[in-house]
Amino acid sequence: MTAEPTTPEARASFTRPGTVTVGPMRTPADAEAFRRIGEEWLTRLFSVTDADADLLGDPRGRIVERGGAVLIAHADGEPVGCVALLPYPDRVFELSKMGVSPGFQGGGIGRRLVTAAVDEARRLGARRVFLGSSHVLGPALHLYEEAGFIRITRADLPVDDYYARADVFMDLPL
Repeated sequence: MTAEPTTPEARASFTRPGTVTVGPMRTPADAEAFRRIGEEWLTRLFSVTDADADLLGDPRGRIVERGGAVLIAHADGEPVGCVALLPYPDRVFELSKMGVSPGFQGGGIGRRLVTAAVDEARRLGARRVFLGSSHVLGPALHLYEEAGFIRITRADLPVDDYYARADVFMDLPL
């Protein structure tokens, strides 16, 4: 599946088919892209909390070294999307911090990130993946539902203290 960027500038520099890849965060540039993309959408739609900043600023230490994963989508070698799998006890993971750079939204990159994250969760031995989102993120909610996530209540989350901005909760038993 090839992403189709939504801005003229992005379309002009993104013309070859088959150039989108999704894989694990490998380089400091990938970690920086995770921070940048996460902060961009959070700042645009909500605000960056201290917890967000800690996670976005140290994805290797806060996610990967604790048994989770960070996946980065590249278009023509440029990082344009990301998603994290945060580990919890009992083989539970949270799908978190998914974002796609604005010029590349609407072209299937988000769908590829969700699919890759679910595949990675299975590879990590997950029995469940949950997420919290917001009603203002309609396209993302649609992607999650297409991937098989079902809506649950805040009380069904495996954590007590969860983002105040989240008002839609979903779960995917694996």
